[in-house]
Amino acid sequence: MKQIELKAGREASVERKHPWIFSRALVSTKGIEAGDMVEVLDSEGHFCGRGYYEGGSIAVRLLTFAEGEQIDASLWQRRFQEALEARKAFGLLASPREGFRLVYGEGDSLPGLIVDLYGGVAVMQAHTLTMHLRRRELTESLATVLGERLEAVYYKSSDSLPMVEGVVDELLYGSIDAVEQVVAEEQGIRFSPDILRGQKTGFFLDQRQNRARVGELAKGRRVLNMFCYTGGFSLYALRGGAERVVSLDSSPRAMDLLEDNLKLNFGEVPTCHESVVGDAFKYLYEMEEGAFDMIILDPPAFAKRREVLRNGLQGYRKLNSAALRKIAKGGLLFTFSCSQVVGVEEFRQALFTAALHAGREVRVLEQFGQFADHPVSIYHPEGSYLKGFLLYVS
Repeated sequence: MKQIELKAGREASVERKHPWIFSRALVSTKGIEAGDMVEVLDSEGHFCGRGYYEGGSIAVRLLTFAEGEQIDASLWQRRFQEALEARKAFGLLASPREGFRLVYGEGDSLPGLIVDLYGGVAVMQAHTLTMHLRRRELTESLATVLGERLEAVYYKSSDSLPMVEGVVDELLYGSIDAVEQVVAEEQGIRFSPDILRGQKTGFFLDQRQNRARVGELAKGRRVLNMFCYTGGFSLYALRGGAERVVSLDSSPRAMDLLEDNLKLNFGEVPTCHESVVGDAFKYLYEMEEGAFDMIILDPPAFAKRREVLRNGLQGYRKLNSAALRKIAKGGLLFTFSCSQVVGVEEFRQALFTAALHAGREVRVLEQFGQFADHPVSIYHPEGSYLKGFLLYVS
């Protein structure tokens, strides 16, 4: 294992167990290449941690702070087992068909790695070259931990590693039929994730508790689910007794999957549900005032990098202002941002401005975040990305 040295006075973040070391904190990276495992020493030669070198601004991601712990198959297995035990602690393994995130990067001490479990099918996604290079040994360790529960592992990193040449999505374990035919469950609702062609790993698991809240409040309401993708919020609203649900997305493929999910749960597409393929902003601007008394805004990230934060916040202001103008009196607006560079207070300020522009009285009833299967390490607050508010509009 190669050694890498910190500049004097740059060991404070490591002492606080933050898993990232930035390039400006390193003395030299000569002879070290992306993908190398490294041992990090302070300026006096004392052990700080072990991890891997990636290059770029976040140069090193640490996997362990324990001097005696080696980076090998036993470490991967321990991390997977610890992640599994954490999910067991809040009841996610009660059903063999449950869908949940098993590994959430730094939150599970495996920076750069995502593993979502849909019943017996695991979808693995690497966000760093090192995890990509070790995908097969990671799969072996995952199979050891999950045992008979595991039917297949599908690797899906072609979109998450655009800087790495030759990355292809591939089956690493089990049968492709299991991947194509999997049906998972979430709190009794069934869904078929679009693993092979869909966004991310095929479904957005982070909104689990927020979907449940929609279901609890949907009874008798007219619900508009914007950016619906495969219809998670719509399924909960319908189960909760909504009078009418309109699901809108710009993707015809997403709408086909939504209707498949409706049939999975209700036998057919309910007559009170309408699917709309279109532009969210155009639909909001043109729809009749008061047509809906519950609106859900869960758009894709408007700002993925800090350089475009200003434009992203402007997008959130415009979208929420349009929804606030049109929602019925006494309506409930669920509004979210999954942009990591947008802080909670920045998003709240965007909603404040939107409310002023819309000229509506708005109360904040609840604040939301990502579900517990996306845990945030106390040492890595950057892992918190999803923020949302429930607004009462009078």
